[in-house]
Amino acid sequence: MRTKSKWSPGPGVKILGVALTVDDGWVVSAAGSAIGICPDCGRRSRSRHGSYFRSLQDLPVQGKPVTVRLLLSRWRCLHRKCERRTFTDRLPTVAAPYARRTARVVEIVGLLGHSTGGRPGERLMQRLGMPVSDDTILRQLKRDATVANRSSTEIRVVGIDDWSWRRATNYGTIMVDLERRSVVDILDDRSVESAATWLRNHPSVEVVSRDRCGLYAQAVREGAPQAQQVADRFHLIQNLRSAIEEEMSLSGRATGRAILSEDAIVDAATHRRRARLAHRQSRHEILETLRALREEGLSYSEIARRTGYERRSVANWLKFEAPLDRRRAALKPTSPWYFETFLAQCWKDGNRLGRHLFHDVKQRGYTGSFANLERLLGAWRRAEREQASDLPPLVLKLEPVRDPETGHAISPVIAAALCIKPRSLLTHRQARKVDALKKGSDAFAEMRRLAMRFNGILRGKRSAPLDAWIDDAIDTELIPIMRFARVLRRDIDAVNNAIELPWTNGQAEGQINRLKTLKRAMYGRAGPELLRARMLPPLHTK
Repeated sequence: MRTKSKWSPGPGVKILGVALTVDDGWVVSAAGSAIGICPDCGRRSRSRHGSYFRSLQDLPVQGKPVTVRLLLSRWRCLHRKCERRTFTDRLPTVAAPYARRTARVVEIVGLLGHSTGGRPGERLMQRLGMPVSDDTILRQLKRDATVANRSSTEIRVVGIDDWSWRRATNYGTIMVDLERRSVVDILDDRSVESAATWLRNHPSVEVVSRDRCGLYAQAVREGAPQAQQVADRFHLIQNLRSAIEEEMSLSGRATGRAILSEDAIVDAATHRRRARLAHRQSRHEILETLRALREEGLSYSEIARRTGYERRSVANWLKFEAPLDRRRAALKPTSPWYFETFLAQCWKDGNRLGRHLFHDVKQRGYTGSFANLERLLGAWRRAEREQASDLPPLVLKLEPVRDPETGHAISPVIAAALCIKPRSLLTHRQARKVDALKKGSDAFAEMRRLAMRFNGILRGKRSAPLDAWIDDAIDTELIPIMRFARVLRRDIDAVNNAIELPWTNGQAEGQINRLKTLKRAMYGRAGPELLRARMLPPLHTK
């Protein structure tokens, strides 16, 4: 049998009676202490000034809500030097001032709000016999997050990464304590100013782990110059894989892109321009090849098997008489291409000064920048220089390396993935593909040798061999690999720390996954305050 003492919500409360009503569930009548204690001077008082009732929601019993109807007193402070004349009963272990729920109910509201959110928490609390609105749950959740943020301990190692409010449009920043493996803050934007300000407000930070983004590197230099920057090892491998994929896409792939001749100079801009020209020329040759195979009476499936294309791609190619140009967005007055006819006529007439053309086109409604106009004029100048010079002929390589088992062309994506994978982790089929790629592509063989060395350096925990690796990568004269090596040299301190220190940004990436899950569960309607409250550790963790 449940005694009256077991109905008490906490010390200092005397139970007067318990009743079960039809509408309100259990109603517990209780009274406060017979003696008041002044919160200012601490003197006891028996002089009652008045009394009032206070209703508190408590934990349910038998699935029914419980309401504590508490009779409290207002007391007079009889100490002459005390500035407080009257005061009310204080029950800090039972409920906070002005609260409508006991502390133990408030704890459950905060935990459910942190785990489920507003409306799911409201439905669950209703079923548990503690009806609470979703607004109350979210309000309590944000209040707990504010208290937890104020009482946070010093942070020594922090991971910084970005996350998207809306992909390719708006981004935010997440701060993760890598030692405690918990989120410490969510920033609304992805800017140097906000990240640097946060770091200044946390001078205890000694190590900052980040991805290869230069924005966060600048923020750390401004906001925490005393901290060591650590580049994420996963992103280093990903950047190397992307460079290998780019090189393989230029060295022959299923789309028929052309490679540069050996006499081409090692210049990134010229490399890209010639690759585009080669790609445009190869598209015409691909279409002619597909038509010839179709005229021989071969089916789409047979053509796909011989060429390495997908059957749907073959069907789409053969629909047209000429390769389709890339789609352009609708031109606006912010683009110099909107005034292409006028600019081309001025260019033909000899007016080629950028400032003069900028003034003239502004008179006709151009709202873009001078730099944007210069990009168009620079392309025209380069085209004239290339026409005046004798470029070495482009050597097309339409036969990519093929899988020895299926005969299909090995795509650059697969080639790049295999290039960075150690031999011991390759399956039998993957090992045969790697052997075929090494035999059919000297560039792949060289890049795999460099990739295995780079993996060994990362796992060896010694940064001394990195300088020699960078020099060897630059000597390969493979443009994407050279670019990757030069970027490593610019960020050499962070890369060295990534090799020698144990910290990575993996925990931040995992927390971003959790953030995306919460954001989608709330249908993308959560603001930064609510997202921060649900991402921070709950206040009542034990």
